[in-house]
Amino acid sequence: MDVTMARDEASQGAEPLWVFGYGSLIWRPGFPFASRQAALLRGAHRRLCIYSHRHRGTRERPGLVLGLVAGGSCRGMGFEVPARDWSEVYAYLLDREMDSGVYRAVWRPVRLADGRMVRALAFVVDTSHPQYAGNLEQAEQLRLVRDGHGESGPNPEYVVETARHLMALGMADRYLDALAAELGGLGLRVPETA
Repeated sequence: MDVTMARDEASQGAEPLWVFGYGSLIWRPGFPFASRQAALLRGAHRRLCIYSHRHRGTRERPGLVLGLVAGGSCRGMGFEVPARDWSEVYAYLLDREMDSGVYRAVWRPVRLADGRMVRALAFVVDTSHPQYAGNLEQAEQLRLVRDGHGESGPNPEYVVETARHLMALGMADRYLDALAAELGGLGLRVPETA
């Protein structure tokens, strides 16, 4: 579904709308919301797979940020947005998430912690986009993250804070936890190599 369709579908009706956050939106949404709760999205998983040229890196020294990639499932956060606030929230999200076109704005069913199924706006990676990094080896992921710094701050902060918040919410992500530990985050000691 393209951006115009996502906006137009959401603008119909007065019911609250939902946004699914799986990375920094969990700990720094940046938009007003009425409520939030843990949510599960099936059919895609979280992966560091997008070269960041803005928020956590530059074109010359790209960082690496998360994307939703087909397959598996992803635990994240559902944000309820009142219909009256949707236009403003949607414009903010487009600026934040859609500046380079590497994400696609799509509606996906998510299960909330209270058991309800809702339709939520999610940002999935466009695997045909030049900023899609694919499935990089962990060593290359760590190199890019360590070297990345963009307008939203250092790339290691992004990985560590996402892992830390997921853990605090009871949604530990072994993949991100391992990367955060290698980056010296989560209070874990990284063994020194000879």
